[in-house]
Amino acid sequence: VQLVESGGGLVQPGGSLRLSCAASGFTFSRYAMYWYRQPPGKEREWVAFISGAGSNTQYADSVKGRFTISRDNAKNTVDLQMNSLRPEDTAVYSCAAPVMNYWGKGILVTVSS
Repeated sequence: VQLVESGGGLVQPGGSLRLSCAASGFTFSRYAMYWYRQPPGKEREWVAFISGAGSNTQYADSVKGRFTISRDNAKNTVDLQMNSLRPEDTAVYSCAAPVMNYWGKGILVTVSS
């Protein structure tokens, strides 16, 4: 099983980034997928959820209206579109299928001028 994130980096406040997570080694469409993040010096926190079919999504209050989670079950990918980024969004972002304890290694997003 592999979950590999891409698309992170440095962005100015107010900017946008799109993270992608490529999954392999399991039947991707059967599982809800999540994005989590861990800010520097803080605990990991849940960011967004999408159901296996992609019909249901949920967001943490801190990102609601700014972030959008989506998935492509034909390509085994789950994305996180992040708009109106703030310095407090700086964190290592990881995709996961926690019900199976599948986790990516994470990718750093830094929001700074």
